[in-house]
Amino acid sequence: MALRGSVLVLRLDGGRRRLALLLSEEVRLGRFFSALDEDGVLVGFFTLRMEGDDLVIGLGLRPDLTGRGLGRGFVEAGIEFGRRRFDPERIRLSVAAFNERAIRVYEQAGFTHARTFDHETNGGVHSFVEMTRPVS
Repeated sequence: MALRGSVLVLRLDGGRRRLALLLSEEVRLGRFFSALDEDGVLVGFFTLRMEGDDLVIGLGLRPDLTGRGLGRGFVEAGIEFGRRRFDPERIRLSVAAFNERAIRVYEQAGFTHARTFDHETNGGVHSFVEMTRPVS
């Protein structure tokens, strides 16, 4: 799997502010990465940014590839890319609390629950789980 600096928008329902963020090359450069398979076909995306000593990741696997046992390898590939690029002490991500399948994948990849919080997104307030894991 190769990662390249570019933007992939799977669903844009976050309004003008999110659109402005995604369209701003200054903001997205070095932060948004496409994930490609060995044949150069898009399989998903990662967002990577440092907050203190933590690498904060966001990710999405192409919907038709979910449920096939690819999630852990996808997550691990993104973490390895981020580890080499940013040299963090810890990895952190947030996931919608209802997304039990993703939470299981993250747990299999070594993440543990750090906290639960509410976040306003997509026209409502939703519960999220913040998860962390050491780099190695």
